[in-house]
Amino acid sequence: MRNQRTLLDAAAEVFVTSGVDAPIREIAARAGVGLGTLYRHFPTRADLVTAVYRHQIEACAEAGPSLLADAASPFDALRQWIDLFVDFLVTKHGLADALQSDDDRFAALHTHFLDRLMPVCAQLLDAATDAGDIRPGIQPYELMRGIGNLCVGRDGDPRYDPRRLVELLLQGLRRPHAPDGDDTR
Repeated sequence: MRNQRTLLDAAAEVFVTSGVDAPIREIAARAGVGLGTLYRHFPTRADLVTAVYRHQIEACAEAGPSLLADAASPFDALRQWIDLFVDFLVTKHGLADALQSDDDRFAALHTHFLDRLMPVCAQLLDAATDAGDIRPGIQPYELMRGIGNLCVGRDGDPRYDPRRLVELLLQGLRRPHAPDGDDTR
């Protein structure tokens, strides 16, 4: 289990810098294990890619309730969770291609992505709505899809800052004169 976690963390780091087609040797070296250990845990590249993204989806999903419990306001929890979601989206070179491939594993991964993250997003939206921080009626799928679309352009243009646009989107969700509103962020 320790080797598997180490491999997942190493693969995630390598995928950020080199994409999902990075050499398997590079991942094994980063994890400090041999190729045999890597292949014992993940017989194919698709198995490794799927495991890395499942692991990261779970981390993002598990963060939502913790942020809601610890943040100064439900809107702050929503903002912090969206920051994690944006990190996930903008650092996953090749994930979009993998999710759009014909491989059934990746189709299941996309379903898992939605099944795990939409309820967390809904919980955060509901809390922010109930607190009067944001306008009612915002749908989790629409918000997540909109954020995803804003993150797409980053790979092609180094001047493009999806975080700035996501922040503008978040400010657009705010109710006029919402409590704890900081319009300078």
